[in-house]
This record gives sequence, structure tokens and C-alpha cells, in this order.
Amino acid sequence: MAPRPSAPADPDLPDVPGHVEVVRRFNRSYTQRIGVLDDSFLGLGMPLGTARLLYEIGVQAGTTRDLRARLQLDSGYLSRLLRRLESDALVSVEPDPDDRRRRRVDLTPAGRRAWDELERRSGERARHLVAPLTERQRDRLAAALAEADLLVRAATVEIEQVDPTDPAALAAVRAYVDELDERFPGGFAVGDLTAGTEGLRPPDGAFVVATSDGVPVACGGVQPLGGGVGEIKRMWVHPQWRGAGLGSRLLRHLEGVAADLGHTTVRLDTNGTLTEAVAMYERAGYRAVDRYNDNPHATHFFAKRLRRTG
Repeated sequence: MAPRPSAPADPDLPDVPGHVEVVRRFNRSYTQRIGVLDDSFLGLGMPLGTARLLYEIGVQAGTTRDLRARLQLDSGYLSRLLRRLESDALVSVEPDPDDRRRRRVDLTPAGRRAWDELERRSGERARHLVAPLTERQRDRLAAALAEADLLVRAATVEIEQVDPTDPAALAAVRAYVDELDERFPGGFAVGDLTAGTEGLRPPDGAFVVATSDGVPVACGGVQPLGGGVGEIKRMWVHPQWRGAGLGSRLLRHLEGVAADLGHTTVRLDTNGTLTEAVAMYERAGYRAVDRYNDNPHATHFFAKRLRRTG
């Protein structure tokens, strides 16, 4: 029998066969060892997809919309999983009191008992998995898996353009402002987060939010300064995501947005307290320039000429 032809390669993806094979081999090995292939995950009488949904509801109950975003499930598949859990009396699905158009999902008492058993058996499986290893090997495995988890999540972050007053945008900017208030010696008090956002909207500007499992983890915007110059504003990455390359990825994305808006140069300002941001800008090819605005919190000013593409 002739070998089955492989799927054609995506021309937009990098050609990294060695890296791809490592990821595929790990996926095959890990899914086999944690019981993903079993019809009854951990002997609970339900497949992995149903068990995972039960776990997520137990960790943080919410609406069906929340669950779709966190687990990246289409509505049809989520509905089928919920019907299974409802038929087993493990969850209740009722209209959301805050918005009757949405449905809220909660564990029933039986569902909470099933969740506790899932948690117990999952922990037991993990303990059995690492038991043959030495303490040093366990530390190596934990560090490697933590790094892998961060990098995989960073690779699958979605960056989308939104209005600067979108709830996700405001949540990210609030976290950004709170961090500045904590790190700046004199604080950073801001009242209305929607003030000064006019330039961050099309057709001359834009604002983007990066989300993981439906939660904002980074943001940034571009506004026009005139004369083919755009300014990057409100760029922020969640502290737990730093070191995974998300900041550099977001910066490149914002530069692409600026170029698409017709800008040939981008500028930005920052504070010397944010040493990691200053270092990132310098690595990305930004050069120091004279002060170009009256921002009282800014101590460092940078500019970069954008490359033409296409």
C-alpha cells in the first residue's frame, strides 16, 4: 500500500521540522500517559472533554459565553458537553440574573462531589507519574513543564483590534495603570480610563488586546502624531507573561498596525523605572530621541523607522 500523502505545508508557517517533531512526540507520549485516550478519563465514567469542562466549571463558574472563551470551544460542542453533564445532574444551566439573554452554569451538589473526586484522582495520577524520579529530576520536570506551559500559552495568545472602551481593553488598561501606580516613586493616578482615547480609533489609530483563555494579558495602541509619525501608547504585558516573548511579539504587531495605518515612523515614551521595557525597545532597534511631548511621567523617548513591506 502506498504511503498516505501528508497534508500540504502552510506557506505562512516557519519551516522548523525539528521543533515540530519534538512537540508532536511530546503530545503523543503525554496524552497516552495521562489517560486522554481512555473512554473513561481517570475511571470517572466520562471522556476527557466532559471531565475538563466539569473541572473548569468547578474552578470558576460562569456563563456559557465565558466557558467558550476560556476553553475555545464552539457553541455546538459546548452544548453537547453541557447536556451530558446536565443529564447526569452534575451541573445546572439557568438564565444569568445579570443578563437574562445569557445562561449561567454552576455545579450541583453532586457535581461538586464529582469535581472533588476528579481533583483527587488527577493529583494521584500526577504523583504516580513523578514517583520513580529523584528529587532533582522532579525539580527539572516541574521547571521544564512550567516553561513549556508558558511558551505554549504565549504562542496561542490571540491579538485582536478592539475599541479602546471595550471591557477587555479597559480591564487591561486598568491593570497597566495599577502597575504604574505601584512602580512609579510618585505614583500614577488616572481617573477616567476612556479619556484621551480618541486617537486610538480608526481610521487614524487602533487599539489591540491580547487574550489567553478569554482573559486580557496584554494591550497596546497606536495614535497619529502627524507627518507620517505614529505613537505607541498604553503598551502593557501581564507580569506573569513576561519572559515568554509576548512583549516583543506585541511590539512587532503594533509596528505592523502603524505601518498599515500609513505611518513611516513610530515613537514612544516610557519611564526609566521600567527597565525591562527600555531594554526591550533598545533590542528592537529603537533609538533615543529628544522629548517630544509634555508627559510628566516620561523620562525616556524613542523612535524607530518602519520598514516597507510588500
